[in-house]
Amino acid sequence: MQKNAYFKGLTIPFLLLLPQLAITVVFFYWPASQAVWQSFLLEDAFGTSTEFVWFENYQLLFSDPGYLKAFINTVVFSTFVCVLSLSIALLLAVMADRQIRGAEIYKTLLIWPYAVAPAIAGVLWIFMFDPSLGMLARGLQSLGIPWNPRLEGSHAMLLVILAATWKQISYNFLFFLAGLQSIPKSVIEAAVIDGARPMRRFWTIVFPLLSPTTFFLLVVNIVYVFFDTFGIIDTVTGGGPSGATETLVYKVFSDGKGGSNLGGSAAQSVVLLVMVIALTAIQFRFIERKVSY
Repeated sequence: MQKNAYFKGLTIPFLLLLPQLAITVVFFYWPASQAVWQSFLLEDAFGTSTEFVWFENYQLLFSDPGYLKAFINTVVFSTFVCVLSLSIALLLAVMADRQIRGAEIYKTLLIWPYAVAPAIAGVLWIFMFDPSLGMLARGLQSLGIPWNPRLEGSHAMLLVILAATWKQISYNFLFFLAGLQSIPKSVIEAAVIDGARPMRRFWTIVFPLLSPTTFFLLVVNIVYVFFDTFGIIDTVTGGGPSGATETLVYKVFSDGKGGSNLGGSAAQSVVLLVMVIALTAIQFRFIERKVSY
């Protein structure tokens, strides 16, 4: 029987929490506060002059057609990546959870892509689908299928969606497989005895019991597509052609570094952070109600 640990004072608990609190303050709250303050400033590219302009950066931001285009790109990109990565990962997890020969080998191979850095994942997909270097791209062209992500925006968007989806499938697969293995076998066996077919068992028993895992992965995947896909987009398309794959997080980088618009870039990062927090709050407010723990 385990005993609960009790502390006589607050010193030891505070010391145990101090490393995590310090990391959170230094690497999240401090940069976030700096970005909020910088979003109210107008600076030159060399940082030699600074002017406090209140909400002028935000006004220019929301009147910029390029920002609206980046917002639409982000909605399309995030929707497809989340739906595809979650669906494919769930399908693979269901297949890997079966009693088949060599299941452990399949599971190991499916986990490997998670260890690949986003930029490296982008390079791998360039080698496959670059119109002049990619083997698969040449195969498409030999079949008479026009493929050129350098010039066609729809091709470029499809390429980054596939690369980002492939990178995230392994992460989702791990959690879905763990969720499937935690479902009591007696529940499935009872459904089999009652005559429920495999598809009915999945949608009426398995999937509802996976709802906590699915909800968690939905939140994580939203954060992933908004922030962690920068390396893939930068490596594969660089936001092109003509901004067709420029998402909100990539526009923060391109305007800040390439355009030397530090104040506008800071305003974009603040808006992006607020959007992600709002989406997470909406998910916890409405979607979590349908989750069965």
